[in-house]
Amino acid sequence: MRRPAIAFALFACAGSAQAARESVLKQVDLPHNYYWRELYLPQLTTGPDFASFMPDGDALIYSMGGSLWRQRIDGDAATELTHAPRAYDNQPDVARDGRSVVFARYDGNAIELWRLDLTTGREQALTSGGAVNVEPRLSPDGRQIAWVSTQGTGHFNLFMADIDANGLHHARALPGERKTALDRYYYSAFDHAINPSWSPDGKTIYYLSNPEIAWGTGDVWSVPVANPGKRSKLLSEETSWNARPELNPDGKRLLYTSYHGRQWQQLWLTTSTGAAPLPLTFGDFDRRNARWSPDGKRIVYVDNQTGNTALRVITVLGGATTTVTPAHRQYKTPRIRLVLDIVDEHGERTPARVAVLAQDGRAYAPDDAWMHADDGFDRTLQSAETHYFHCAPPCALDVPVGAVKIWVQHGFAYAPWRKTIKVSAGPDLSVRATLVPQALPAAFGNWISADLHIHMNYGGHYRNTPANLARQARAEDLDIAYDLVVNKEERIPDIASFRTDADPASLPHSLVLHGQEYHTSFWGHLGLLNLGDHYITPDFSAYRHTAMASPYPHNGVIADLAHAQGGLVGYVHPFDTLPDPAHDAVLSNELPADVINGKVDYMEVIGFSDHKATAQVWYRLLNLGFHLPTGSGTDAMANYASLRGPVGLNRVFLDTAGKRDAASAMAALKAGHGFASNGPLLGLLLDDARPGDAVAPGKHRYRVALRSPVAVEHLELVHNGKVVKSFALGGDHHAFDAEGEIELDGGWLLLRAWNEGGDPQVLDIYPYATTNPVWLGDHVRAPSAPSDAAWFAHWLTRTIEAASARDDYNTAEEKRATLDYLNQAREAYRAMAGNTATTESTRGTR
Repeated sequence: MRRPAIAFALFACAGSAQAARESVLKQVDLPHNYYWRELYLPQLTTGPDFASFMPDGDALIYSMGGSLWRQRIDGDAATELTHAPRAYDNQPDVARDGRSVVFARYDGNAIELWRLDLTTGREQALTSGGAVNVEPRLSPDGRQIAWVSTQGTGHFNLFMADIDANGLHHARALPGERKTALDRYYYSAFDHAINPSWSPDGKTIYYLSNPEIAWGTGDVWSVPVANPGKRSKLLSEETSWNARPELNPDGKRLLYTSYHGRQWQQLWLTTSTGAAPLPLTFGDFDRRNARWSPDGKRIVYVDNQTGNTALRVITVLGGATTTVTPAHRQYKTPRIRLVLDIVDEHGERTPARVAVLAQDGRAYAPDDAWMHADDGFDRTLQSAETHYFHCAPPCALDVPVGAVKIWVQHGFAYAPWRKTIKVSAGPDLSVRATLVPQALPAAFGNWISADLHIHMNYGGHYRNTPANLARQARAEDLDIAYDLVVNKEERIPDIASFRTDADPASLPHSLVLHGQEYHTSFWGHLGLLNLGDHYITPDFSAYRHTAMASPYPHNGVIADLAHAQGGLVGYVHPFDTLPDPAHDAVLSNELPADVINGKVDYMEVIGFSDHKATAQVWYRLLNLGFHLPTGSGTDAMANYASLRGPVGLNRVFLDTAGKRDAASAMAALKAGHGFASNGPLLGLLLDDARPGDAVAPGKHRYRVALRSPVAVEHLELVHNGKVVKSFALGGDHHAFDAEGEIELDGGWLLLRAWNEGGDPQVLDIYPYATTNPVWLGDHVRAPSAPSDAAWFAHWLTRTIEAASARDDYNTAEEKRATLDYLNQAREAYRAMAGNTATTESTRGTR
């Protein structure tokens, strides 16, 4: 999927465009970091995330806002125990004697284990190898510690060591690493071992592992500490990353978290021998990170019932629940209340995205805000990834005294607002941010913006709703937020929200619509918009090692089902690299067949993939005369704390004459009346024709415009895949206007803007924008069409070979229908490759 995205740097100048972006926790060698990082690793949240009972059972130590806190369950006063500069603490585990707590500390480079002496306040580093070390759990006698580390392999493995006053000794892997022969699309080929906990007698460790499991994080296992080679499986279930099994102090009941075929995670109980589990809690929200009290009568856990994370303690017998609320906080460092107001050019309060970085190098947000983190950053500019939140002004937050950097952004049509203030002890401090518009000239169109690929809920820390998604979109100045309901393995978290009309929770300037992403790891992922009747099921195809392993239905079949409902079909996040059609196996390998058979209405040229690589494939399709417009979607998991981009990061601007209804947006999308961008705004006129229109070949007068919140390096006119005009951008490279004459033969022309590398102000891999093409003639092919057609014919040869090799079709008819479809498409491309005349395409337009 995507390489690490760029984080904005509060320290960087606006012109810095060659950021050396790297992944957060780049030492982890697992696929799909947007899953394991959010679903498994601790995150910075304003609410609590992990908790551990003190020995008396009446108080807790828990993580919140990057620090450890102590609070009595029956009180509302919380005391901050740790506050490390440029680092965040999480996952506390209290020793049985109550004298110390071990925890995980993230410093932007690694996660190391630390120990805090609760009497003296002394902090001691326990690991220092630069790996990811998480989930520390002390043995009942306090002499040993188990945890999970990527040390040595980059994979999550279970470790154990002796521990005393001097630190850790005799660290060893338990039970060791193993590689599977199964196809694992979302998981490493190497088994993992995570979520350790100790039996009450200290003789056994319970954990999660996935030997010979293709989907999910695996089964519940146990391993004797004295004989690590003799592990045994306790319970088979498709768990997620945070099942965290733990035996009750009586040794009979094993508590864990599971969705167990449902849409949300709840607390479940089995036994030490793996009896059929039963749910302990219920609800349409997540409960997780659960721990037993020392006497086994209560359980502490974190839930997201209200949206943000909250800490609860439940009595096992009876279900009485106490919410542990830190209403009064005693900080380790002096704080002051900062009140931020944000207004637009008319003086009207305007919600926006905000990042606040204090002098201690830590990010801050209001106590009830959802804190989000980017998935990559430039380590020469920042000590850690950028954290941000959405502010509906005025919003108030407590910050330490000293310099505080504030960054505010409201979509692409307003300039980012930045300010550094000096905070000193005293009364509340008010700051007003006035946003300055930088819209395109009206002659180029009357635009609305749409993110066509959002997942409202996808297993993250928070619980999202259509109303909150609308608020997120409003803060990003996004007119349409398209929630694509999709499975996360065996559940579909947002299925209850699916509807065919606009969601009633929509706001006047932020419409929430619900569509579908059709998942298959073999043919490519489809975005299904504007479905008029129902959600298409089953939402699984080509899932190896399951009852739905068959590659049938292929994407062409699904496209027909969507079109029968009046829907639009698009290929989403297509390419991370430019494929070699003779050798590369790519996720979107059915794309050429579906395009030539008229199944595809749009393609995410800008999305959660490599924009330049995807554009190269798109250009070849345009060269063949296929009127395939660009869409754009972030693929944002909008309930994540470690977000892969806020909603609207990648968006398509549609010329709808300003209409914000779904029908107008879909018509403009299908007609190609727009441009896609992750920052720069582009305007293109060829005579009076706009993108999506057609003019005759010949001499034309062009007019172009650029308005961008970031500096742009390259602005170019592209004709049939070749640059025919490069513009010299002056000033700060944020705004540009030009016009002139150009001679063009048949094919197409578009305007694009791009940078060589990442820009710290864009939360994406690099700034990129492209208009749809203006067509030069009526479906005329470019001169390179024969070679482009041959390229796709070679592509389909590899696809046909892969589809023929599959042995998991349900019937011979399924296989025959699939191969006939692919062979027909390949022959059509071969025919185009053999015809050098610039004739009208007979297929592929809808």
